[in-house]
Amino acid sequence: MNFKVNNPEKLTEAANQLLNFAGHQKIFLFFGEMGSGKTTLIKALCKALEAKNLVSSPTYSIVNEYKLANGLIYHFDFYRLKSQIEAYDIGFEEYLDSKNYCFIEWPEKIKDLWPAEFVEVKIEVISQTARMVSARISKKINKDNILKNL
Repeated sequence: MNFKVNNPEKLTEAANQLLNFAGHQKIFLFFGEMGSGKTTLIKALCKALEAKNLVSSPTYSIVNEYKLANGLIYHFDFYRLKSQIEAYDIGFEEYLDSKNYCFIEWPEKIKDLWPAEFVEVKIEVISQTARMVSARISKKINKDNILKNL
């Protein structure tokens, strides 16, 4: 799935498209350069899901929690992590197993901790106000399974 967001007013529509595309999948990994709009898109997703509290970047806290009518959203920002052990130490795998929404910025910092299946969201800067967003359902490659099938 690919769509272009030409201005911030289109974010609500983009968030709804992304949620419809994801279906039952609740774990989203966001890829994009600094300032590409990862947090902004996550704010739009939280609004579309009707989060009850203010959405902000968890850059310093690593994870923020937002309440929904029937569950929670966990918003991670791993930009400042020095190692995957830090994510493991905060109980990251338990968050993934919670069946709640998990929106993860800078997932490349924790590759070994990715879930088996997730929505991969890539944001590409086209201009100061326009972004190209692509999404796909991805599966983590399990090297052991590949070797067994050879």
